[in-house]
Amino acid sequence: MCGLLALVGGVAGAITQHTVDAVVEASNLMRHRGPDEPGLWADDHTVLGFSRLSIIDIAQSHQPLCWGPPGAPNRFVMVFNGEIYNYLELRAELAETHGATFTTDGDGEAVVAACHYWGTEALIRMRGMFAFAIWDTERRELFCARDPFGIKPLFMATGPGGSVVGSEEKCLINLSAVLGLDTAIDPRALQHYTVLQYVPEPETMHRGVRRLESGCSAMIRPGCLPEVSRYFRPRFSAVPFRRGSEQARYDEITAALEDSVAKHMRADVAVGAFLSGGIDSTAIAALAIRHNPRLITFTAGFELEGFSEVDVAVSSAQAIGARHVTKMVSPSEFVAALPEIVWYLDEPVADPALVPLFFVAREARKHVKVVLSGEGADELFGGYPIYREPLSLRGFDYLPSRVRKLLGQASNWLPTGMRGKGLLHRGSMTLEERNYGNARNFSDEQLRDLLPNFNPAWTHRDVTAAVYAQSQGWDPVARMQHLDLLTWLRGDILVKADKMTMANSLELRVPFLDPEVFAVAARLPHEQKITRSTTKYALRRALEPIVPPHVLNRAKLGFPVPISHWLRGGELMEWAYTMSVTSAAGHLINLRGVRAMLDEHRLGGVDHSRRLWTALIFLLWYAIFVEHSVLPNISEPRYPVQP
Repeated sequence: MCGLLALVGGVAGAITQHTVDAVVEASNLMRHRGPDEPGLWADDHTVLGFSRLSIIDIAQSHQPLCWGPPGAPNRFVMVFNGEIYNYLELRAELAETHGATFTTDGDGEAVVAACHYWGTEALIRMRGMFAFAIWDTERRELFCARDPFGIKPLFMATGPGGSVVGSEEKCLINLSAVLGLDTAIDPRALQHYTVLQYVPEPETMHRGVRRLESGCSAMIRPGCLPEVSRYFRPRFSAVPFRRGSEQARYDEITAALEDSVAKHMRADVAVGAFLSGGIDSTAIAALAIRHNPRLITFTAGFELEGFSEVDVAVSSAQAIGARHVTKMVSPSEFVAALPEIVWYLDEPVADPALVPLFFVAREARKHVKVVLSGEGADELFGGYPIYREPLSLRGFDYLPSRVRKLLGQASNWLPTGMRGKGLLHRGSMTLEERNYGNARNFSDEQLRDLLPNFNPAWTHRDVTAAVYAQSQGWDPVARMQHLDLLTWLRGDILVKADKMTMANSLELRVPFLDPEVFAVAARLPHEQKITRSTTKYALRRALEPIVPPHVLNRAKLGFPVPISHWLRGGELMEWAYTMSVTSAAGHLINLRGVRAMLDEHRLGGVDHSRRLWTALIFLLWYAIFVEHSVLPNISEPRYPVQP
């Protein structure tokens, strides 16, 4: 688990010492991702920088890693961020079928060899999380790829001086003078962020920087633009349950999860688990302790009633026999950590849950180097309450479109708050019109008030239309899952998971996001995911022998955060007013409007907390990365190497 940076020169000529020095300086900005060992490799056309967090084969798997087939032992040079959990099986197959030889015991050589012998087919044969760049010294081309679900990040940028890919956007921005990158704020990305809480892939907040999307690869040659290809297209293809086959299908889910957790436990260091009060993380921990009886679990909470799952997590840890560690976050800690957290994020993400995640990761890193977590279960098995909406709107599907439109118009005349108004409004729209993921912070009218450069032509359809086009003919629940898989999961959930753990030099692994688990989940019919009374129905049935009864049918809170309460008084409210007064981003955000929302929220008549948090996190991001008026105190990573 590491941070990588790879620069390929442009048309101007060979790599200079100045370019090498710039890559070293930029790589140092992500030393938290790999404090154990820096690395550098360069030739006349490329520079590879690396920061390593040693997990497997600690003594030998140094990077940049050189490997080659017989006769060309150093043809390929790779920088690799991630873990391949089936690397032992891949190495054995490569040795048997192609005579591949390896000089280390790690997973890195398996990646290079697989890509050499199998090409892009290797990418769908790897079970794991990855972002890597492989330089071919003979063909002078850089092959990059990112895992199917987007667990590990990879940013890309191209300018007159060449192209660069890296694990963190700040490193690319640091090379903007060398490469001539366009670092201006992208107003469309800002508008998308305001609506969605995150900047959707492949956009970033900078016009000249983009993400390599999940499930994609890219080929970069000196002086050329990157050539991007998609190798993975997730499909939910329901296979109905035959009468009497229910338990066999539930057993199939259990077996896939057991196998995935077993492989995710492969490490030469201690492995722990995050534990909330929900079924997903509890299932992962319960399976993990079978492989490590000394498992330590971790959770975070707040000393405010209704905003902590600590008691449930403690009960779950006791039930499965794990040692448990709790971190309680105070309001003062919360406010003080915000600049550091946003610096680690690179991009604004307006999900308050990332703050307690940062603190629980910091606590976990005192004990372990790797943690397992339950991300991805909701998207794969149907866990979000919004997935039940098609059940409540089913009657509208039988109405002619003209009648549905009339009902929508009628809903506009009903008083705000009147029972049935929202149902009529949403029932009048198609799925593509009404659903675009888990966040809807602002109406168009509110957006116009907040964004001086609001453009009505930039809508959620910019993000969702292409995704919905891929799921035509699927049932509506599957279409919603598919959309979340390619938007919310990779734009919010996995970003905060990667950034907040890597900020603390901690590797996070997500066993639900395994190709074999996805294959089982993708075959579930909608009635095995959503019922009128529950979500993740089949998963809950499959986990009955594994998860303690007090958790099995409990709704998950995750890491709930009391920002609505704190924005009405105390340090967070004071910080919010200060940000809205001192910010230099008034040309992008209506600061007077932010203060007006704060006033209304403070008086208690309206809950603006999510809208306020979205605006405030952007203002803080702008102060750090554009104004440079806020200088986070980023400490040097100093952690003992875990046994």
